[in-house]
Amino acid sequence: MNLIADVGGTNTRCALVDDKGTAEQISVFVNAGYRTLGAALGDYLRNHSAKPTAAAIAVAAPVTGDEVRMTNRNWHFAASELRTELDMNRIEIINDFTAVALSLPKLEGNDLFHIGGGAPRSGAAMAALGPGTGLGVSGLISGRTGWTPISGEGGHVTLAPGTEREAQVIDALRARYGHCSAERIVSGPGLVTLYNTLRRLADYPDDNLRPRDVSARAMAGDPIARETLNMFFALLGSVAGNLALTLGAMGGVFIAGGIAPASLDAMVASDFRTRFEDKGRYTDYLSAIPTSVIIHPTPALLGLASIVQREPAAT
Repeated sequence: MNLIADVGGTNTRCALVDDKGTAEQISVFVNAGYRTLGAALGDYLRNHSAKPTAAAIAVAAPVTGDEVRMTNRNWHFAASELRTELDMNRIEIINDFTAVALSLPKLEGNDLFHIGGGAPRSGAAMAALGPGTGLGVSGLISGRTGWTPISGEGGHVTLAPGTEREAQVIDALRARYGHCSAERIVSGPGLVTLYNTLRRLADYPDDNLRPRDVSARAMAGDPIARETLNMFFALLGSVAGNLALTLGAMGGVFIAGGIAPASLDAMVASDFRTRFEDKGRYTDYLSAIPTSVIIHPTPALLGLASIVQREPAAT
Protein backbone atom coordinates (compact mmCIF):
# COMPACT_ATOMS: atom_id res chain seq x y z
CA MET A 1 0.00 0.00 0.00
CA ASN A 2 1.17 3.52 -0.83
CA LEU A 3 0.02 6.86 0.53
CA ILE A 4 -1.61 9.54 -1.58
CA ALA A 5 -2.70 12.95 -0.31
CA ASP A 6 -4.38 15.95 -1.90
CA VAL A 7 -3.34 18.96 0.17
CA GLY A 8 -5.51 22.02 -0.45
CA GLY A 9 -5.46 25.39 1.20
CA THR A 10 -8.30 24.44 3.55
CA ASN A 11 -8.62 20.64 3.62
CA THR A 12 -6.45 17.60 2.96
CA ARG A 13 -7.72 14.29 1.55
CA CYS A 14 -5.68 11.15 2.18
CA ALA A 15 -5.97 7.56 1.00
CA LEU A 16 -4.01 4.33 0.77
CA VAL A 17 -3.56 2.77 -2.68
CA ASP A 18 -3.09 -0.92 -3.39
CA ASP A 19 -1.07 -2.47 -6.23
CA LYS A 20 -4.06 -2.25 -8.57
CA GLY A 21 -4.40 1.50 -8.03
CA THR A 22 -7.52 1.28 -5.88
CA ALA A 23 -7.81 4.02 -3.25
CA GLU A 24 -8.99 2.91 0.18
CA GLN A 25 -9.41 4.44 3.64
CA ILE A 26 -10.17 7.91 2.23
CA SER A 27 -10.17 10.53 4.99
CA VAL A 28 -10.64 14.30 4.93
CA PHE A 29 -9.30 16.62 7.63
CA VAL A 30 -9.15 20.36 8.18
CA ASN A 31 -5.62 21.75 7.81
CA ALA A 32 -6.12 24.31 10.56
CA GLY A 33 -6.06 21.47 13.08
CA TYR A 34 -2.38 20.77 12.40
CA ARG A 35 0.79 22.84 12.64
CA THR A 36 2.53 21.04 9.77
CA LEU A 37 1.77 18.75 6.86
CA GLY A 38 4.00 16.08 8.38
CA ALA A 39 1.94 16.09 11.58
CA ALA A 40 -1.29 15.73 9.60
CA LEU A 41 -0.04 12.86 7.43
CA GLY A 42 1.57 11.13 10.39
CA ASP A 43 -1.72 11.28 12.27
CA TYR A 44 -3.55 9.75 9.30
CA LEU A 45 -1.05 6.88 9.04
CA ARG A 46 -1.21 6.15 12.77
CA ASN A 47 -5.02 6.14 12.72
CA HIS A 48 -4.95 3.51 9.96
CA SER A 49 -1.96 1.56 11.30
CA ALA A 50 -0.29 2.03 7.91
CA LYS A 51 3.42 2.05 7.11
CA PRO A 52 3.73 2.76 3.39
CA THR A 53 7.18 3.11 1.84
CA ALA A 54 6.16 5.56 -0.89
CA ALA A 55 3.81 8.52 -1.32
CA ALA A 56 2.48 10.82 -4.00
CA ILE A 57 1.31 14.17 -2.65
CA ALA A 58 -0.49 16.96 -4.48
CA VAL A 59 -0.20 20.45 -2.99
CA ALA A 60 -1.93 23.75 -3.73
CA ALA A 61 1.39 25.48 -4.41
CA PRO A 62 4.09 25.81 -7.08
CA VAL A 63 6.41 22.79 -7.05
CA THR A 64 9.81 23.83 -8.39
CA GLY A 65 12.21 21.84 -6.23
CA ASP A 66 12.65 20.09 -2.90
CA GLU A 67 11.16 22.90 -0.81
CA VAL A 68 7.48 23.74 -1.05
CA ARG A 69 5.71 26.77 0.38
CA MET A 70 1.91 26.62 0.37
CA THR A 71 0.17 29.54 -1.32
CA ASN A 72 -2.97 29.72 0.83
CA ARG A 73 -1.79 27.88 3.97
CA ASN A 74 1.08 28.69 6.33
CA TRP A 75 2.86 25.38 5.68
CA HIS A 76 6.45 25.21 4.48
CA PHE A 77 8.27 21.90 4.09
CA ALA A 78 10.99 20.07 2.17
CA ALA A 79 10.12 16.81 0.44
CA SER A 80 13.38 15.23 1.64
CA GLU A 81 12.63 16.13 5.28
CA LEU A 82 9.02 14.95 4.95
CA ARG A 83 10.28 11.62 3.62
CA THR A 84 12.49 11.21 6.68
CA GLU A 85 9.75 12.30 9.08
CA LEU A 86 7.30 9.77 7.64
CA ASP A 87 9.99 7.06 7.33
CA MET A 88 9.48 6.48 3.60
CA ASN A 89 11.78 5.52 0.76
CA ARG A 90 10.21 7.78 -1.85
CA ILE A 91 7.93 10.82 -1.96
CA GLU A 92 6.78 12.63 -5.07
CA ILE A 93 5.28 16.11 -4.74
CA ILE A 94 3.19 17.58 -7.56
CA ASN A 95 0.87 20.55 -7.95
CA ASP A 96 -2.72 19.78 -6.96
CA PHE A 97 -4.12 20.63 -10.37
CA THR A 98 -1.50 18.49 -12.05
CA ALA A 99 -3.14 15.66 -10.12
CA VAL A 100 -6.59 16.79 -11.28
CA ALA A 101 -5.35 16.85 -14.88
CA LEU A 102 -4.05 13.29 -14.53
CA SER A 103 -7.54 12.19 -13.45
CA LEU A 104 -9.27 13.44 -16.62
CA PRO A 105 -8.88 10.25 -18.73
CA LYS A 106 -10.28 8.24 -15.80
CA LEU A 107 -13.47 10.27 -15.34
CA GLU A 108 -16.67 8.61 -16.53
CA GLY A 109 -20.16 9.84 -17.37
CA ASN A 110 -21.47 9.97 -13.82
CA ASP A 111 -18.38 11.91 -12.73
CA LEU A 112 -19.22 14.87 -14.97
CA PHE A 113 -21.97 17.44 -15.50
CA HIS A 114 -21.84 18.79 -19.07
CA ILE A 115 -22.52 22.43 -19.88
CA GLY A 116 -22.48 22.99 -23.63
CA GLY A 117 -20.24 22.17 -26.56
CA GLY A 118 -19.86 19.14 -28.76
CA ALA A 119 -18.18 15.78 -28.26
CA PRO A 120 -14.57 15.68 -27.06
CA ARG A 121 -11.96 14.86 -29.68
CA SER A 122 -10.14 11.64 -28.84
CA GLY A 123 -6.47 12.13 -28.01
CA ALA A 124 -6.74 15.93 -28.02
CA ALA A 125 -5.46 18.17 -25.24
CA MET A 126 -7.66 18.64 -22.19
CA ALA A 127 -7.76 21.53 -19.73
CA ALA A 128 -8.63 21.66 -16.04
CA LEU A 129 -9.30 24.66 -13.85
CA GLY A 130 -11.15 25.14 -10.65
CA PRO A 131 -12.07 27.84 -8.15
CA GLY A 132 -11.61 26.75 -4.55
CA THR A 133 -9.36 28.28 -1.91
CA GLY A 134 -7.44 29.54 -4.95
CA LEU A 135 -7.80 29.06 -8.70
CA GLY A 136 -6.03 25.94 -9.94
CA VAL A 137 -5.12 25.55 -13.62
CA SER A 138 -3.55 22.67 -15.52
CA GLY A 139 -3.78 20.67 -18.72
CA LEU A 140 -3.07 17.29 -20.24
CA ILE A 141 -1.29 16.65 -23.54
CA SER A 142 -1.21 13.33 -25.36
CA GLY A 143 2.14 12.02 -26.60
CA ARG A 144 3.81 8.81 -27.77
CA THR A 145 4.28 7.56 -24.22
CA GLY A 146 0.83 8.54 -22.96
CA TRP A 147 -0.59 11.59 -21.25
CA THR A 148 1.68 14.34 -19.97
CA PRO A 149 0.35 16.92 -17.49
CA ILE A 150 1.20 20.62 -17.62
CA SER A 151 2.05 22.24 -14.30
CA GLY A 152 1.76 26.01 -14.00
CA GLU A 153 0.23 28.89 -12.08
CA GLY A 154 -2.43 30.01 -14.54
CA GLY A 155 -4.72 31.19 -11.76
CA HIS A 156 -2.52 34.26 -11.39
CA VAL A 157 -2.89 35.55 -14.95
CA THR A 158 -4.14 39.12 -15.26
CA LEU A 159 -7.93 39.20 -15.37
CA ALA A 160 -9.49 41.10 -18.27
CA PRO A 161 -13.03 42.54 -18.17
CA GLY A 162 -15.63 41.56 -20.74
CA THR A 163 -18.17 44.26 -19.86
CA GLU A 164 -18.16 47.82 -18.58
CA ARG A 165 -19.49 46.61 -15.24
CA GLU A 166 -16.64 44.13 -14.91
CA ALA A 167 -14.23 46.91 -15.81
CA GLN A 168 -15.55 48.95 -12.86
CA VAL A 169 -14.97 46.00 -10.52
CA ILE A 170 -11.48 45.23 -11.81
CA ASP A 171 -10.48 48.91 -11.71
CA ALA A 172 -11.57 49.03 -8.06
CA LEU A 173 -9.53 45.92 -7.25
CA ARG A 174 -6.48 47.20 -9.13
CA ALA A 175 -6.66 50.42 -7.14
CA ARG A 176 -6.78 48.40 -3.93
CA TYR A 177 -4.26 45.61 -4.68
CA GLY A 178 -2.18 46.86 -7.61
CA HIS A 179 -2.91 43.78 -9.71
CA CYS A 180 -6.13 41.90 -10.32
CA SER A 181 -5.43 38.25 -11.10
CA ALA A 182 -8.06 35.75 -12.14
CA GLU A 183 -7.78 34.19 -8.68
CA ARG A 184 -8.58 37.54 -7.06
CA ILE A 185 -12.20 37.04 -8.16
CA VAL A 186 -12.53 33.49 -9.49
CA SER A 187 -11.99 31.60 -6.23
CA GLY A 188 -13.81 31.06 -2.94
CA PRO A 189 -12.32 34.12 -1.25
CA GLY A 190 -12.70 35.92 -4.59
CA LEU A 191 -16.45 35.36 -4.54
CA VAL A 192 -16.63 37.28 -1.27
CA THR A 193 -14.26 39.94 -2.62
CA LEU A 194 -16.48 40.36 -5.68
CA TYR A 195 -19.62 40.62 -3.57
CA ASN A 196 -18.12 43.28 -1.31
CA THR A 197 -16.69 45.19 -4.28
CA LEU A 198 -20.15 45.35 -5.83
CA ARG A 199 -21.51 46.48 -2.47
CA ARG A 200 -18.93 49.27 -2.30
CA LEU A 201 -19.82 50.38 -5.82
CA ALA A 202 -23.43 50.65 -4.58
CA ASP A 203 -22.28 52.64 -1.51
CA TYR A 204 -22.90 49.79 0.92
CA PRO A 205 -20.33 48.71 3.52
CA ASP A 206 -18.39 45.46 3.31
CA ASP A 207 -19.98 42.43 4.89
CA ASN A 208 -18.06 39.70 6.73
CA LEU A 209 -19.30 36.43 5.27
CA ARG A 210 -18.27 33.13 3.67
CA PRO A 211 -18.53 32.10 0.01
CA ARG A 212 -21.52 29.85 0.73
CA ASP A 213 -23.28 32.83 2.33
CA VAL A 214 -23.07 34.72 -0.97
CA SER A 215 -24.76 31.79 -2.73
CA ALA A 216 -27.42 31.58 -0.02
CA ARG A 217 -28.15 35.29 -0.31
CA ALA A 218 -28.45 34.96 -4.09
CA MET A 219 -31.00 32.16 -3.66
CA ALA A 220 -32.87 34.35 -1.17
CA GLY A 221 -33.15 37.13 -3.75
CA ASP A 222 -30.34 39.52 -2.76
CA PRO A 223 -29.78 41.43 -6.05
CA ILE A 224 -26.09 42.13 -5.39
CA ALA A 225 -25.46 38.47 -4.53
CA ARG A 226 -27.24 37.40 -7.71
CA GLU A 227 -25.15 39.80 -9.77
CA THR A 228 -22.07 38.45 -7.97
CA LEU A 229 -22.76 34.84 -8.95
CA ASN A 230 -23.51 35.69 -12.56
CA MET A 231 -20.35 37.82 -12.89
CA PHE A 232 -18.30 35.15 -11.12
CA PHE A 233 -19.32 32.43 -13.57
CA ALA A 234 -19.08 34.78 -16.55
CA LEU A 235 -15.47 35.56 -15.66
CA LEU A 236 -14.81 31.86 -15.06
CA GLY A 237 -16.12 31.27 -18.59
CA SER A 238 -13.77 33.88 -20.03
CA VAL A 239 -10.76 32.40 -18.22
CA ALA A 240 -11.75 28.87 -19.28
CA GLY A 241 -12.07 30.00 -22.91
CA ASN A 242 -8.62 31.60 -22.77
CA LEU A 243 -7.19 28.34 -21.43
CA ALA A 244 -8.94 26.32 -24.13
CA LEU A 245 -7.41 28.53 -26.82
CA THR A 246 -3.95 28.38 -25.25
CA LEU A 247 -3.91 24.58 -25.04
CA GLY A 248 -6.05 23.80 -28.05
CA ALA A 249 -8.19 21.80 -25.62
CA MET A 250 -10.43 20.02 -28.12
CA GLY A 251 -10.61 17.14 -25.65
CA GLY A 252 -12.64 19.32 -23.31
CA VAL A 253 -12.39 21.84 -20.50
CA PHE A 254 -13.13 20.51 -17.02
CA ILE A 255 -14.15 22.66 -14.03
CA ALA A 256 -13.05 21.28 -10.66
CA GLY A 257 -13.12 22.67 -7.12
CA GLY A 258 -15.96 22.95 -4.65
CA ILE A 259 -17.84 26.01 -5.88
CA ALA A 260 -19.13 24.89 -9.30
CA PRO A 261 -20.59 21.52 -8.19
CA ALA A 262 -22.42 23.26 -5.35
CA SER A 263 -23.88 25.93 -7.66
CA LEU A 264 -24.75 24.05 -10.85
CA ASP A 265 -28.12 25.77 -11.35
CA ALA A 266 -26.59 29.23 -11.00
CA MET A 267 -23.72 28.28 -13.30
CA VAL A 268 -26.07 26.95 -16.01
CA ALA A 269 -28.24 30.08 -15.75
CA SER A 270 -25.22 32.40 -15.91
CA ASP A 271 -23.23 33.66 -18.89
CA PHE A 272 -20.52 31.04 -18.31
CA ARG A 273 -20.89 29.23 -21.62
CA THR A 274 -21.64 32.40 -23.61
CA ARG A 275 -18.45 34.02 -22.35
CA PHE A 276 -16.48 30.80 -22.90
CA GLU A 277 -17.33 30.99 -26.60
CA ASP A 278 -17.18 34.79 -26.95
CA LYS A 279 -13.76 35.06 -28.61
CA GLY A 280 -14.53 36.92 -31.82
CA ARG A 281 -13.24 35.05 -34.87
CA TYR A 282 -12.69 31.92 -32.75
CA THR A 283 -16.26 31.63 -31.48
CA ASP A 284 -16.97 28.67 -33.79
CA TYR A 285 -13.75 26.98 -32.67
CA LEU A 286 -14.75 27.24 -29.02
CA SER A 287 -18.39 26.32 -29.58
CA ALA A 288 -17.25 22.80 -30.47
CA ILE A 289 -15.28 22.33 -27.24
CA PRO A 290 -17.25 20.67 -24.42
CA THR A 291 -17.18 22.13 -20.93
CA SER A 292 -17.97 19.94 -17.93
CA VAL A 293 -18.07 20.30 -14.17
CA ILE A 294 -16.28 17.51 -12.31
CA ILE A 295 -18.67 16.13 -9.71
CA HIS A 296 -16.44 13.22 -8.69
CA PRO A 297 -15.64 13.93 -5.02
CA THR A 298 -11.86 13.28 -5.18
CA PRO A 299 -10.48 13.70 -8.72
CA ALA A 300 -6.98 14.59 -7.49
CA LEU A 301 -6.79 11.25 -5.69
CA LEU A 302 -7.61 9.49 -8.97
CA GLY A 303 -4.66 11.26 -10.57
CA LEU A 304 -2.33 10.50 -7.69
CA ALA A 305 -3.35 6.84 -7.74
CA SER A 306 -2.25 6.63 -11.35
CA ILE A 307 1.21 7.89 -10.35
CA VAL A 308 1.81 5.35 -7.60
CA GLN A 309 0.29 2.57 -9.69
CA ARG A 310 2.30 3.05 -12.88
CA GLU A 311 5.62 4.47 -11.72
CA PRO A 312 7.59 4.79 -8.49
CA ALA A 313 7.32 8.07 -6.67
CA ALA A 314 10.56 10.03 -7.08
CA THR A 315 12.44 11.63 -4.24
